[in-house]
Amino acid sequence: MEPVALPWGRPREERADAARNRAHLIDVARQMVAELGADKVTMDGLAERAGLGKGTVFRRFRTRAGIFLALLDEEEKRFQDRVMTGAPPLGPGAPAVERLVAFGRARLEFLVEHTVLARAALDPGQPVPVGESPSLFHVQMLLSEARPEVAVSGALALQLVAALEGPILLYLRTADAPSPVVHDLVASWRVLVERVCG
Repeated sequence: MEPVALPWGRPREERADAARNRAHLIDVARQMVAELGADKVTMDGLAERAGLGKGTVFRRFRTRAGIFLALLDEEEKRFQDRVMTGAPPLGPGAPAVERLVAFGRARLEFLVEHTVLARAALDPGQPVPVGESPSLFHVQMLLSEARPEVAVSGALALQLVAALEGPILLYLRTADAPSPVVHDLVASWRVLVERVCG
């Protein structure tokens, strides 16, 4: 068995200059995506436009996909805030089944709105991500509340989240022309949740 390394004390905080550089790079990358489109954003172009060295950009993002992953992460934080503190049924205060249905609808709408970023964030050398942890945790929590007997192993939550995450991107068009299939996906998600929890 491999030994597990445990961190000692609190994690190191980001240096002030590094935090400023990160915020500046994300802001410039967002502007470039809006002006040029994601396909025209490069590591070198971002470094030049931001007025920072290429090494800084490579250390921050590691790959071109990392730029878009960082942009998507900023949007993801806003989405999670709506889930955790927003109005019901997406936020707290509604029955678990209603919250699951609302979560699926909001997640699919989020993917449609951010399809360009999400596609650009997919690293061709890596598998399509399934079951990002905030979504998986949230679906598992609501499923445990609605149907504790089927939620015990966590496998069902993983399968439900797979219906909302990475692979769905393969079926969505760009944000400029959202596919009508999204309406069908939202309706299908409701049927899936209601049958699982019925």
